[in-house]
Amino acid sequence: MNDTHADPLVVADRTFTSRLLVGTGKYRDMEETRAAIDASGAEIVTIAVRRTNIGQNADEPNILDVLPPDQFTLLPNTAGCYDAKTAVRTCRLARELLDGHDLMKLEVLGDEKTLFPDVIATLKAAEELISDGFKLMVYTNDDPIIARELENMGCVAVMPLAAPIGSGLGVRNKLNIRTIVENAKVPILVDAGVGTASDAAVAMELGCDGVLMNTAIAAAKKPVLMASAMRKAIEAGREAYLAGRMPAKRFASASSPVDGLFFD
Repeated sequence: MNDTHADPLVVADRTFTSRLLVGTGKYRDMEETRAAIDASGAEIVTIAVRRTNIGQNADEPNILDVLPPDQFTLLPNTAGCYDAKTAVRTCRLARELLDGHDLMKLEVLGDEKTLFPDVIATLKAAEELISDGFKLMVYTNDDPIIARELENMGCVAVMPLAAPIGSGLGVRNKLNIRTIVENAKVPILVDAGVGTASDAAVAMELGCDGVLMNTAIAAAKKPVLMASAMRKAIEAGREAYLAGRMPAKRFASASSPVDGLFFD
């Protein structure tokens, strides 16, 4: 049996047994949200501060009642921010509402249609937030140079997209993701674009330290069942990466060689 405790994910000096990170949006209700997250086995749960009540609206249901901070590591994110100033302000609001919580997911979007990151604004926001004491996990494109720059700035994890947010297209540029992984000294987690369990397994087989997803689970016909499938895919992909796959070959290689056989 796989001992996940022997192969932990370490982010910002915090240790986790699950390499699957999940979001909280697009579910039918909070009950389904909690059920899916439980099925996923995720320990890190990301919350869009600009779209979800974590205490800023006293008259609305608070998601922290369903996902209490003593049971999950919360990862507030800046989804919906299109400039550095708004992203910085959102992180500071989350820190205030969560009693000094400093682990954040930074994303600064550059286009409403593609939801691709605005890399220039992301770098600007990251610099300011890191100087203010935040520990940042950063959504970015799949450019190895930008990934290296974010790491050098002091980001605790870099999160390149596999494909556009919510697209379900899977890992579109395996070469770039592999290059980012091979050159990184901080965790690399695929963020955005996963559609089904095989996509998650591919990301892990490339050597990624984890995968963050939301729509792939929440938009499935049976979200709780898909969450369970994703949990297994992450574990299988990680084991396959650690095992080291066989070399791909153009021609056949018999499982049972004919050399040395005895014939009548």
